[in-house]
Amino acid sequence: MFDCLKSLFGKKATGIHAKIEIYTWRTCPYCIAAKMLLFFKGVHFTEYKIDGDEIARKKMAERANGKRTVPQIFINNAHIGGCTDLFALEQKGELNVLLRQ
Repeated sequence: MFDCLKSLFGKKATGIHAKIEIYTWRTCPYCIAAKMLLFFKGVHFTEYKIDGDEIARKKMAERANGKRTVPQIFINNAHIGGCTDLFALEQKGELNVLLRQ
């Protein structure tokens, strides 16, 4: 999963207009990896830290079609999925397209 990050150093995404939201737990390694990918791409995102906040987790699950695992990622209010889904989009070259919409 982190091999993808090697190619990102020095290659920031440009022309990003998307609204990115990510629900996380502070110590979740998948949350950290997803945030690292976005950070190294130069993407600004809104993070909702839901550690121990069952109300926030319920809201996340409602937005994420019932999924309660973290992270849950949204681009322009569309549910993208979790960390694995985010990295898959990057691997296929589709993440930058979504970020520029």
